[in-house]
Amino acid sequence: MIETSQFRIGTKLEVEGKLYEIVDFQHARTAQRRANVWTKMKNLETGQVLERSFSAGQQFDEPDFEEKPMQFLYIDAGDYVFMDSKNYDQVHIPGEAHKDVTRFLTENMDVKVQFYKGKAITITLPSSVELRIVDTQPGVRGDTVTSAMKPAKLESGATVDVPLFVNAGDKIKVDTRTGKYIERAK
Repeated sequence: MIETSQFRIGTKLEVEGKLYEIVDFQHARTAQRRANVWTKMKNLETGQVLERSFSAGQQFDEPDFEEKPMQFLYIDAGDYVFMDSKNYDQVHIPGEAHKDVTRFLTENMDVKVQFYKGKAITITLPSSVELRIVDTQPGVRGDTVTSAMKPAKLESGATVDVPLFVNAGDKIKVDTRTGKYIERAK
């Protein structure tokens, strides 16, 4: 059982038979009243975000997940196809609910997929990935001094802000949790 005092960003819980992940939360207490916990939760099946308050001390069922290492293969009619690395089974996961994760996916990337009651629920990418820049404005001599940024389109289709000295064709490291540029890859 998960109690409201154990809420953290990323905590997964079951509320009214549906799976949610806590995106944001805040403990609040008003004068002469019981403490409440305000939460912003994302439905893991639909991707819908819900705001809800709970009484302090309320308990929830902790879902039993199974996590498998898988490899991303390709996109098929809006579904992302993953292959189990051990038994070569393929799983189709709808991309609508996972837009924040799928923007950094490239073919043959190793990821972790969490299953709940035999159904794929979440995709977990490595904390950082190396991606090639497909399109950006060319760098100009002397641009290395300032900390100005410019948009760059990556091979996965995502767009991130990069320093002015980075050019098309360069490989960069991106933080998949925040979507921000880390460094140029070696």
